[in-house]
Amino acid sequence: MLLGVTDIWTYVLGTMAIVLLPGPNSIFVLSVAARRGVRHGYAAACGVFVGDAVLMTLAALGAASLLRTVPALFFAVKMVGAVYLGWVGIQLLRGAVRRWRGELAAAQASDAELSQPFRKALFISLLNPKAILFFVSFFIQFVDPTYPWPALSFLVLGSIAQAFSALYLTVLIFSGARLAAAFAKRRRAASLASSGVGALFLGFGAKLATASLG
Repeated sequence: MLLGVTDIWTYVLGTMAIVLLPGPNSIFVLSVAARRGVRHGYAAACGVFVGDAVLMTLAALGAASLLRTVPALFFAVKMVGAVYLGWVGIQLLRGAVRRWRGELAAAQASDAELSQPFRKALFISLLNPKAILFFVSFFIQFVDPTYPWPALSFLVLGSIAQAFSALYLTVLIFSGARLAAAFAKRRRAASLASSGVGALFLGFGAKLATASLG
């Protein structure tokens, strides 16, 4: 046991697998990098890091237990998240349609969908179904309740999760940046990609609306 963390290698492997699963955070960061470059991609990644840090802190302070014991609160959180993710998806789909039609303002509209990447990524992270279920159902299970300094345990767990997230998002950012040049020359390919991302966000919203604590 390390600083009150139980089964640390199980946590490491589980966290690695969960981070690699496609979710709203990673898809949004990839989209921003592909459309606006590395700098904006890292701005979005920073929003993810801050959002995840907030969720980790809330889990450490007992929010996970509160969500478990008050189903109505968990339902409200789910609905807010589902609506926001669905709204992001609709905005992306609208921009893709404008770009496909070749409207004069399509380029500006497409940038507007991914403007303020830090703020949007922060909200997406806070309402991310994968992150919510991770911190509510998985994250807190690896802290020994008898350990006298649980804050250290949560710090270790959080640092591991953030390290994996940073590595994964960095790969996505540079991969997305390589796509940027291709999308700049192929308007319809960019439109199809944006449509796919929008559809994914609608799917994430639907998934969150039907998620349960298990």
